[in-house]
Amino acid sequence: MSIFIIRGPEVAGQLIRTAQPLPPLVLKSLVHRAIDAGTTVAIRACGSEQELLDALRVADHSRGEVILLDPGACVDSARLQRLLPHLHNAYVEVHDDDARAPEACLPAHVGKRIGVARGYFAQSYMHALEIALDHLGCSEIAEGVHVGT
Repeated sequence: MSIFIIRGPEVAGQLIRTAQPLPPLVLKSLVHRAIDAGTTVAIRACGSEQELLDALRVADHSRGEVILLDPGACVDSARLQRLLPHLHNAYVEVHDDDARAPEACLPAHVGKRIGVARGYFAQSYMHALEIALDHLGCSEIAEGVHVGT
């Protein structure tokens, strides 16, 4: 079982570029938390709308999984919004923005969205992972201790 982290391109001024890598400590925490829950994570940073759409289609071939989706600069993409309802996998929408200047979200009714994690910078991914693990029913770690509410 895998959880896919798919990150859309970012806007930098008037340019669109591939999302910056997650900070090493956050990435390490994501991987270890997933392993503790008996799953793995696969990460894909996309540099264009087409790459994002292709990555979502590839991830969707592993049914029963969850996608942590940061749409980035593609949040308003009509093509993305048309694709999401056709995917079998549920997704958690992730925004690593500053809570004082929140990014726009995808429309709530588009696809199988199970939650939104936002406003915690890169830590939004940890929050999104917990939502995904709860959805999969594997949020308890190997030692049997449940963290959360």
